[in-house]
Amino acid sequence: MWYRILTTLTILMLFASQGAAEIEIRAPGQQEIPLAVTRFLAIDQARDRGVEEEIDQVLQFDLELAGLFEFIDPRSFLTDAGKLGLVSIDVDFQEWRLLGADLVIKGAYRLSGQQLVLEARLFDAKGRRLLNGRRYVGQRKDLRRMVHSFVDQTLLSLTGELGPFSGRIAYVSKTTGRKELYLMEVDGAQPIRLTDHRSIVLNPDFSPNGRDVIFTSYKNGNPDLFLKELFTGKERVLSSRSGLNVGGRYDAKGQRIALTLSKDKNPEIYLLHDTGGIEKRATRHWSIDIDPSWAPGGDQIVFVSNRRGNPHLFITDLQNDDVRRLTLKGKYDATPAWSPKGDRIVFSRRIEGQFQVFQIRPDGSDERQLTFGPGNKEHPRWSPDSRFLIYSNDKTGVKELYLMRSDGTGAQKVSAAGEDASHPVWSARW
Repeated sequence: MWYRILTTLTILMLFASQGAAEIEIRAPGQQEIPLAVTRFLAIDQARDRGVEEEIDQVLQFDLELAGLFEFIDPRSFLTDAGKLGLVSIDVDFQEWRLLGADLVIKGAYRLSGQQLVLEARLFDAKGRRLLNGRRYVGQRKDLRRMVHSFVDQTLLSLTGELGPFSGRIAYVSKTTGRKELYLMEVDGAQPIRLTDHRSIVLNPDFSPNGRDVIFTSYKNGNPDLFLKELFTGKERVLSSRSGLNVGGRYDAKGQRIALTLSKDKNPEIYLLHDTGGIEKRATRHWSIDIDPSWAPGGDQIVFVSNRRGNPHLFITDLQNDDVRRLTLKGKYDATPAWSPKGDRIVFSRRIEGQFQVFQIRPDGSDERQLTFGPGNKEHPRWSPDSRFLIYSNDKTGVKELYLMRSDGTGAQKVSAAGEDASHPVWSARW
């Protein structure tokens, strides 16, 4: 079964981070730190070019998207790049400083049959010390997870926050000719199909621990809310009330789900317990209320409503049921997502006939347009650290998934060429 690939990976933190780098770190895209990334060497001299190429590929994707680094040209590397150098005393820091590198990534691997050991190190060349060291033990198929994890730990060493690259992306794809739920790595690798509903699947959302996915499916003829357990493959219906059961979103604790129900004819936002029972009705208006997204504190929800004519964003206070309008510009806003840090809300807005991604503060200030150019950019969602966004873009004629930094820079396509992919959501780290 598909879920058997979700194996356990052993991570041995043999070297703890030894203080912060002597470099001021701000935010993705605001500063570039000179970084040298050497080829990972075979510990026993038995090279495997496939392993080395895959390490390079994952490192390059994650580190480039991070937006913090200026990469030193490998062609300028001197003799130290060909040395194992897994401890500080064996690294020629003076050589790296002559090349202008402030940081150096070195590593090694041993492949015995299908068992893989990966050693990865981040050195501060200015401070002449180790910043992050990890030893991973697993199977050959775990290689990408190992490298993603190392980059997450590297960002922790440099910024004080874990990176998001060890998470997964759930999304909807029409690969089979029908809309089914899929799962892939953050960089688009190793996609697997999660459902076989042979119908229409929409609007997935991860539980906060990343182990479950809720989504809407027309499998039984009605748009019902389903739950899929990723580590067991089990699936069950959470809400099959008459009419719409759509746009399900977990709160930050995973104890409540906000969604739109139309069981009483008018589409309203309701709160469910995680078992599917109704906790309360969150909106009461003759208008259409859809696409809820929780504030991290669980006390507010942003949603889309046409109660003032056109679809705009509104925020409801769950303590006193007060509702205020958030967006005042534009004529058609859709699919808001509140950032995990709570300081920003991202959404799509139709402008000049196409949807673009925008950002706004919860108080309505500092509205910014993040995407431009051809194509409808829809269903933006945050990474768990609030530093990146994923969304769909149909500029090629089919919907494809893109990642970008939260300031709108560094956009990269991650879905397979020609694959019709939409409704992405980013999980917590695995």
